[in-house]
Amino acid sequence: MDVTASVSRLAAAASFLLRMLTGRSLQPSHAGVLLRADDAGLHLVATDGEVVVHLHTPATVHTPGEVVVPRRAVADTLTSLDAADARLTVQGGRLSIRVPGARFALPSIPDATPPPVHLPPAHGTVAGDDLRTAAVPVAGAASREHALPLFTGVRLRAHTSTLSLLATDRFRLAAAAIPWHPTSTPATDAVARETATVRAGVEALVPAAVLARAAQHLSREETIHVHADDDLFALSWDGGSLTTPTLGTGYPDAQMSRLLDISAICTVETDADTLAQAVDRATAFGGPHGRVTLQPIEGALLVHADDPLTGESEQTLKATTDGTHVVRSFQARLLLDALRAFPHHPVRLQFQPDLRATAFTASLPTTTLNYLVVPLRTPPPA
Repeated sequence: MDVTASVSRLAAAASFLLRMLTGRSLQPSHAGVLLRADDAGLHLVATDGEVVVHLHTPATVHTPGEVVVPRRAVADTLTSLDAADARLTVQGGRLSIRVPGARFALPSIPDATPPPVHLPPAHGTVAGDDLRTAAVPVAGAASREHALPLFTGVRLRAHTSTLSLLATDRFRLAAAAIPWHPTSTPATDAVARETATVRAGVEALVPAAVLARAAQHLSREETIHVHADDDLFALSWDGGSLTTPTLGTGYPDAQMSRLLDISAICTVETDADTLAQAVDRATAFGGPHGRVTLQPIEGALLVHADDPLTGESEQTLKATTDGTHVVRSFQARLLLDALRAFPHHPVRLQFQPDLRATAFTASLPTTTLNYLVVPLRTPPPA
């Protein structure tokens, strides 16, 4: 293999692989990246045993070929260079990287070819910024407990014009909807229309951490293609793709619908950033469980926390309130996660009866986002 390629493009691709493939594996082959040069340019393919990432960058190919080398070594070497172009050549079982005035040689990893890139069928497209706006906060509501894999995923379900995302860890739930453009062509008869509906109605339960990382780093892509079948989920864009196994069946629809059916007895509107700052300050006084209390009063929202060992915190925020005045306590970290989903926006809090979850919503440009947090039980009187 002998190619010449842009250093900045190669460094960006190698760094993307490091960010996306964070899984730990005892297999040495999973630490490598396949560099393959052909008539289309230079391909980079890597896996951590589950996620497979394929990137493509333009290059001048002098001699086609391929080699597998440690991906961290490739990224560290390329990101340290300030040259415009680099010459990559396989020599004696090593990858030579040459720039004006310098040469680096990386050892190859024998018998370590990543799995072939296989994309399930494409079903539609979304905008990168819309996907980031929805996927990052929704994925944050998923569980980190891998003993219950169902709750570590984000359910994606596509309909005619929207893609919905939903995740829960049983103590909070986040749901979002973004514009969706099915790949199906307009149907002209009943059978074709039904087929188009099936294709548009794709459903997949995707590992939340993988989806969040991908959405964060693909926010600048104008068009992202969504692929799915019974076993695999993939995103593809101009220059690459990412594939991951799905987590199996989704959530029970009836139960999720009931949770999202909000019956508010008190509604509060206030600034999300201001409330998040107040909750953050109160956390230090919330005791071992980080208990923070929200209490709507006339024209304001009272943020309160107290603990016999740490003291007491109380702050009054300007707010619009409507309905029965209630008192609800929450774990501070769950409150903060909910509020940080609406940066720089007014947020609406809808308090429900008893211990039903409190809903957080806001008017976002293209995304519908609902975040539910279950309140804590009121401790018995001392």
